[in-house]
Amino acid sequence: MAYPQFHSVQHTLSLVCYALGRGLIDSSRWDIVVSTMSNDVEVRTNVLKSLLLNSLSLASIYTFDFVLLLIFPHGRNEQQWLHRNIGWFYNILWVLPVVTISLYLNRTWSSTIASRTFALQHGSRNHHHTPEQASYGGMLTAIATSAYRAIMVCTSVAVPFLLRMLPIPYAGEVAGVLLFCWVDAYVMLVFVWIAKGMSLSQRVRHLEDRWAYYLAFGLPSTVLCTWSSSLASAAIFALVFPAYIIMATHARPVPLDPYHPVASTRYSDKNTTDTETYPSPFIPIRLPVFAPVLWLNDRIIELLNIVAGGSTGAQIRQERMRSPELDRTESGTQGVEMNALPRRTVAGQRVTIVGTRKFE
Repeated sequence: MAYPQFHSVQHTLSLVCYALGRGLIDSSRWDIVVSTMSNDVEVRTNVLKSLLLNSLSLASIYTFDFVLLLIFPHGRNEQQWLHRNIGWFYNILWVLPVVTISLYLNRTWSSTIASRTFALQHGSRNHHHTPEQASYGGMLTAIATSAYRAIMVCTSVAVPFLLRMLPIPYAGEVAGVLLFCWVDAYVMLVFVWIAKGMSLSQRVRHLEDRWAYYLAFGLPSTVLCTWSSSLASAAIFALVFPAYIIMATHARPVPLDPYHPVASTRYSDKNTTDTETYPSPFIPIRLPVFAPVLWLNDRIIELLNIVAGGSTGAQIRQERMRSPELDRTESGTQGVEMNALPRRTVAGQRVTIVGTRKFE
């Protein structure tokens, strides 16, 4: 009977550090953003429109404070009184509508930027609707899928804020920032993953299997947005979002095979014949970072199920339960096709790693 072999903790940590470094590099490729905008009119036009509108939103947020500073350069008490009693009026009538419209238009422009950048990088892909998709059942499934995605977006933003409110000093703040890194990375890459035909379950698993890379990929945008007000954070994120979509299209997440990562990194040895050496069991391969979000999603779906009388909530929940071909992963060479990973077994049995989920 053969037993699995494991890398040392030090070697596994070096692989994690390598993934972190790759994530930071891929999220800092502003040269790709500049070259893509320079070479394509459609991308450049939509990025500039987004830049102008979101700059207006960001300027609107700080205009009131700037005006108060000009009127009362030394009257701090007067500034605080006006900000507390009149600032909310300005925010509701001007700032909130501007930011809302900006986010709505930014979503449309970002979709165009993502589609065009993906086409430039990988070529266009035609999606044909099947009769099932065009049927009434297919329409209900599409609505259920959209509803679940919308709920997931809301909970993904809410959970980090809840974590930051924990009474434990610094722990809640750190946990919220870390989760925001993964949420930002998910939002930036979701256009690419959908274009590759990945389901919701595949997208979540793909990110959780490469948690170190996506933690670093989402770190720069999180740092820009975390310590500002809510409206300012939204405006800043919308401002840089198109640029990060372009970077995400050119991203190369590592490792390609999380359960055998050495072969897909610079640490691989050409003379190595070991094909069944796994990362250290003391460092998780898959980190379920979206478990709190999905748990909260399921509770909301259960509530909708009660309110809707069962059928609608059950239809929405199918998107959460559906997990076709979860073992498929992204190809590191073409970046478009989804190739199935071979199942790794030992003596015909499944392998269980301490600190990770079960291999299949």
